[in-house]
Amino acid sequence: MMNADCFALMGSMGWLGWLMPLAFLLLLGLGIASLAKYLFTSHKGDRS
Repeated sequence: MMNADCFALMGSMGWLGWLMPLAFLLLLGLGIASLAKYLFTSHKGDRS
């Protein structure tokens, strides 16, 4: 039921209703990717 309500709301908002969740997912994915890159890359210059 929740998906149907969500799609109905997105459809009534027009293109902006489809752009906002896609932009949010894109930013979330980029944030996770940058965090993973930060955690899994070796910091050779940081240690003396």
